[in-house]
Amino acid sequence: MSRMLFQWDWLCLGVLIISSVTAEIEKEETLDAGAEVEDFDKQSQEADVDRDKSSLEVVYQTPKPTGEVYFTETFDEALSGWVFSKTKKEDTDDNIAKYDGKWEVEELKENTVPGDRGLVLKSVAKHHAISAMLTKAFIFDNKPLIVQYEVNFQEGIDCGGAYIKLLSSSDDLNLEYFFDKTPYTIMFGPDKCGEDYKLHFIFRHKNPKTGEYDEKHAKRPDVDLKKYYLDKKTHLYTLVLKPDDTFEMLIDQSVVSKGSLLEDMVPPVNPPEEIEDPSDKKPDDWDERLKIPDPNAVKPDDWDEDEPSKIEDPDAVKPEGWLDDEPQYVPDPNAKKPKDWDEEMDGEWEAPQIPNPKCETTPGCGEWVHPMKNNPKYKGKWKAPMIDNPNYQGIWSPQKIPNPDYFEDLHPFKMTTVSAIGLELWSMTSDIYFDNFIICSEKEVADRWAADGWGLKKLVASANEPGMFSQLVTAAEDHPWLWVLYILTLALPVGLAVLFCWPAKKTDEDIDFKQMDISKPMTKGELKQEREELEDDEIELEEERENEDIAKD
Repeated sequence: MSRMLFQWDWLCLGVLIISSVTAEIEKEETLDAGAEVEDFDKQSQEADVDRDKSSLEVVYQTPKPTGEVYFTETFDEALSGWVFSKTKKEDTDDNIAKYDGKWEVEELKENTVPGDRGLVLKSVAKHHAISAMLTKAFIFDNKPLIVQYEVNFQEGIDCGGAYIKLLSSSDDLNLEYFFDKTPYTIMFGPDKCGEDYKLHFIFRHKNPKTGEYDEKHAKRPDVDLKKYYLDKKTHLYTLVLKPDDTFEMLIDQSVVSKGSLLEDMVPPVNPPEEIEDPSDKKPDDWDERLKIPDPNAVKPDDWDEDEPSKIEDPDAVKPEGWLDDEPQYVPDPNAKKPKDWDEEMDGEWEAPQIPNPKCETTPGCGEWVHPMKNNPKYKGKWKAPMIDNPNYQGIWSPQKIPNPDYFEDLHPFKMTTVSAIGLELWSMTSDIYFDNFIICSEKEVADRWAADGWGLKKLVASANEPGMFSQLVTAAEDHPWLWVLYILTLALPVGLAVLFCWPAKKTDEDIDFKQMDISKPMTKGELKQEREELEDDEIELEEERENEDIAKD
């Protein structure tokens, strides 16, 4: 029985090890799965591409919108309609203020889809700015706003952004002068510097009382975004704003953040109804002390404040072998005066001090003194004990008054109309790839657009993924402890085979038990009793058969 339990313990351990290895590999791909994968897969199957072909045989066709859109761009016709900024960034050194960062239209470096080109940011430590007018302006009324585009950090990313701006409509909007201060309505997209991985959603809200604009930032997503910046794959970024004042941010068609424009923005859209009175002052006699010294307490007569905290230990004895006449430090006998030592300038040269080697094998050197110990009579300075303050009034705070700047905007979705899209970026890493911009109001249109563009890139990247063995090696390079699991996993089948298949050695206890069971002699009385029991059983069976025959008749 104990042997079987031992074998089952090994089996359970094996299952746990295999599960751990599998979970570690699957964890690397968790973020690739999304809540809306089924919709995407269904639409991908409708694309005019043979999904069974390898990445080298994919036939690319420029995506075409299947419904009403406000803007689309595939960059397959170069930069038609796009305008490079000719201005300078304000409040910046002149040598880097110009928007002279270079843009190119190129295919991806890896997992290339032949014929599919995108916009690529090429310069390092440069300001970049490029923009284009929408096909038609988007008015925030009763239709959702869907903004979607692709990004690939082909060289990873050290510090830089890949966000876009939807520029506010105005009569004086001139794309040649697009810069960081150009009014925008929405800013959306990835941004990273150091170990801070962000996904921006910012909108500029117009104060209905003052007419001034304030930036409102969506709360940070709860998911880990690091993978999207480092895996050198093309990822799909989607922002959905709805007329019910809610929003969603998606990466690769999986929701990573959602919320309410009224409740999940920082600072909030609507200011508080009441504020602290700036003119209110704390009264001079306001007592915020929770505890006070007891005014009735008296220092005890035997309390001596002059007693020191440490005294010499009178019971201490100088250790044997203590060298009173030897100094703790002596001049280094091996030291030599530097050749460039000038006694007139530097003074008389003295060898540096080193620990006295004679003291290393003795309890100590130099004059011995009694060690110090805690003074049992020490009490320190007397202080009256603390008691509850009978006059305590609590922590003072100014009184509340109506907020003179209060307003209530119940529908912040009704933002300023947008008429252009722009990228205004700084980056310390080059070759950031953008592709397949779309602005529309119907989710089906955006999903179909994604299937025809990003879907092909994802298909090619999947076809070029390394095999299981390469994935295991890569995972172990990132997490060396996985090698232990691999070794145990490989050794496990052999161990289980030995445990379950190797004949068990019979113990003396097993042999004795079997011999007792087989060769134990029976007495005449036991044989007679067993014979009578068999005869009784036969009589009962015969009666049952007779009863069954009577019932049938």
